[in-house]
Amino acid sequence: METREIFRNFPFLMQMAFYVIAIGSMAVFAYGFFRRYKKYRQGRDAERFNNIIARFAKAAAIMASNRTIFKRDWYAGFAHSLIMWGFVILLIGTGLVALDHDFLRFFDVQLLKGPFYLGFSAVLDIFGLLFIIGLVMMMVRRKSKPAQLDYTRADKSETISRKGYSTDDMIFMWLLLLIGITGFVIEGARIAADRPAWEMWSPVGVGFASLVDMSGISANNVHMYTWWFHAVMVMFFIAYIPYSKAMHMLVDYANLMFKDDMAAIKLPRVSEERQEVAMGYQKVEDFTWKELLDFDACTKCGRCHVSCPAQNAGTPLSPRDIILDLRTLVDGSSGGVAEWFGQSDSNEKKPKKLAGGVISKEALWSCTSCMACVEACPVGIEHLTTIVNLRRDLVEEGDMEDMLQDTLANIGDYGNSFGQSERMRAKWTSGLDFKIKDVRKEEADFLWFVGDYASYDARIQGLSRKMASIFNKMGIDFGILYDGEKNAGNDVRRVGEEGLYEMLAEDNIEVLNKAKFKEIFTTDPHSYNTIKNEYPEFGGDYSIYHYTGLLIRLFNEGKLKFPNQLNYKVTYHDPCYLGRYNGEVEAPRLLLEAMGVTMVDMPRCKENSFCCGAGGGRIWMDDSKMDTRPSEIRIEEALGIGDGVDHFIVACPKDYAMFTDAVKTSGSEGKMHVKDIIELVDEAMGG
Repeated sequence: METREIFRNFPFLMQMAFYVIAIGSMAVFAYGFFRRYKKYRQGRDAERFNNIIARFAKAAAIMASNRTIFKRDWYAGFAHSLIMWGFVILLIGTGLVALDHDFLRFFDVQLLKGPFYLGFSAVLDIFGLLFIIGLVMMMVRRKSKPAQLDYTRADKSETISRKGYSTDDMIFMWLLLLIGITGFVIEGARIAADRPAWEMWSPVGVGFASLVDMSGISANNVHMYTWWFHAVMVMFFIAYIPYSKAMHMLVDYANLMFKDDMAAIKLPRVSEERQEVAMGYQKVEDFTWKELLDFDACTKCGRCHVSCPAQNAGTPLSPRDIILDLRTLVDGSSGGVAEWFGQSDSNEKKPKKLAGGVISKEALWSCTSCMACVEACPVGIEHLTTIVNLRRDLVEEGDMEDMLQDTLANIGDYGNSFGQSERMRAKWTSGLDFKIKDVRKEEADFLWFVGDYASYDARIQGLSRKMASIFNKMGIDFGILYDGEKNAGNDVRRVGEEGLYEMLAEDNIEVLNKAKFKEIFTTDPHSYNTIKNEYPEFGGDYSIYHYTGLLIRLFNEGKLKFPNQLNYKVTYHDPCYLGRYNGEVEAPRLLLEAMGVTMVDMPRCKENSFCCGAGGGRIWMDDSKMDTRPSEIRIEEALGIGDGVDHFIVACPKDYAMFTDAVKTSGSEGKMHVKDIIELVDEAMGG
């Protein structure tokens, strides 16, 4: 009969010893798992149990496909797929063995026999081999020392050692590798001892059987000692899971399941109840259970670290450092399970204050809120929400740069970041030979929400006039709010000034609800994001376009024509709040294509675009301490394309301001010309 004996030649006491070890291992696992669960229960409610079946299915699909790990790293994705599916199949196989031997045999039922056993053996051999190949691939990758696996802190702190993380990584991989290899050695020894007629149904095991024969050692002895070595390692691994990186196998599924797809895009509102206590996070108990889960879900893969523009610019911010530092704090202060191999802090008097203590204010203020960390994370961590909640505490204490404080005061007093009179908001229209409607008084099809930079910045006002002329030439019925418009508040909210944001949102919504229009468009992706995604929570639900989306719609309707086909060879910069936040990457490219422009994408483009450095209020802060400004890094990336590309195209007023400056400060004048799509549209229309 095609089958195998589980405890081959083992006396009864030896079998009992195995079960005692197994029960002990599972008890250690259960204790660690319970402690983690207890830690999460201490967090505030996160309201993530809606659509639970759909959430479960979506997380299962992500895990099964490994698509978040494949994204922009096929090697890691492929290796991880081999490891994961190899592990899953081997786990199922082990479960069937336990079911067959420890339960069904007491009912005179045997699963693992005959043709089923032969297929079972072949499948486990194949997936066991793939499992080992995946692990070896990951080890080779680590030997190549990619930047994302360098655990050096962005703040260059020497008080915190990250060697423990590397140790944990190696223990995790070597445990799995040895478990996989010894499993095959056991199988090979069993085949070598018995040489069953069906041995070829274990193709890898047969190879190991030949090695056992060649060694000249008794196959029974090899089987006995290797079996126990394998069993002890497996039991140690089970006990080790809740206290190590291995826990990500369970936590990451839960984190993906409870991820909010609107995280960072739509920031959480501070309830009236919480406002009476604090606007931001001041203590561990302020975190939600999802944020506590985030901290444990981090696998230290470093994708957020290498994608962060602030980290690339040499600031003390690393999204990974923030998550790991908060994990360490929570584990140490809430009775949670600390990893056996975590970070060690040699500063015993490290302050327990969150913002400005555990996480330095320099790191928090370095964030551009570009959301690259959230988009890059393969396990659903919501870094930006945590950063903003920590910033809210700094804002409440007034712990910020003078320039930022002055700008917020200007917005509060005048409704704009330039500190100019509200009556000056529409002064840019004075150079036009036609009158733009005031939608507070006259009905129009479209309302143009202009935004601060397009209204007040002298560098951008010319673009605004061209935009108005383009719509006037097409005969589009549009208007503006004149002095009724205020800063939309997108960056104010991401700075952490929630109270001011709510005031701005409510004031704008009040004016918008009284105005006479059908749809909104804006040239500012920052305004676009908050009006589209955050204003509905405050009672302002509108149909809104970024101007590129509206122009391509008008082009498709035949209302926009380009008689002058352009000859430029360009690269296009996707604004964070348009491409990454809102997924609008095609409309700008379709417009450029319609104008006859030859476009070459930079290596980092679309949802993976590199931030200009202006977001999250950074445009209102000092950037002189950066090694290299993000905008300058981006211009260098564009210059690296070569192939005759000499136009850098933007679709955001802040981008225009940042990149025109970067061309000058990087010494790239004459090599790269920054233009807004508005300028190209005007030229292609014959302007």
